[in-house]
Amino acid sequence: MKLLLTSSGIANQSINDALVGLLGKPIAESSALFIPTAIYPFPGGGQRAADAFSGVGKSPLCGLGWKSLGLLELTALPTIQRASWVPALQETDALLVWGGNVTYLCHWMRESGLAELMPSLEHLVYVGVSAGSIVMTPYNCDADSNRRFVPPGSDMGLEADRALGLVNFTTWVHVGNPDPIFEEHTLANVKTWAAGVPVPTYALDDETAIKVSGDSVEVVSEGHWSVFEPTPATS
Repeated sequence: MKLLLTSSGIANQSINDALVGLLGKPIAESSALFIPTAIYPFPGGGQRAADAFSGVGKSPLCGLGWKSLGLLELTALPTIQRASWVPALQETDALLVWGGNVTYLCHWMRESGLAELMPSLEHLVYVGVSAGSIVMTPYNCDADSNRRFVPPGSDMGLEADRALGLVNFTTWVHVGNPDPIFEEHTLANVKTWAAGVPVPTYALDDETAIKVSGDSVEVVSEGHWSVFEPTPATS
């Protein structure tokens, strides 16, 4: 499986080069499908999804000059025949997964059947932004805030602490971002949270990503990052 797990999209040339390396060809010769689903629980989610798809979102992703760009809406997939969407996923070069609510995204990745399908898509480059990156890890650092957006009567928040676990490390993104919505994304808070999980935790700023190809894990950065190894009590 090939993954590029970013904090804030293709934010610099180093991350761009890592994406091209995983694709094995220029972006202009590559097809992509975009998943906006994670952003919907937040106020203005629909507009923010539209902005991201049209390439005017804050995090560079859809506007990189893809040869073709399609939309894959996870909430619709359970009501659609697999023959209508699985072939498109098998044929595309990149899957672009937007940020937002990790718990909501994880739920719909499972409900749609995408999570089960992912390990078989060996050709695909998975590109995550924020929540789209965290969801591939075993543990959700945003669980407490994500639970605030679970609708009354839903049991979606019961397993909010866990994500898909398709890699053997976890991430905390937007570390050091001055935006007030990320005021808790400090290195000190990452260190405290990381002490309670049994896998390595990568603290990523918005100029940093993690490139995964098979068993190889590489940090790509023009900014700052740290990794916290599990303590004996949690490993």
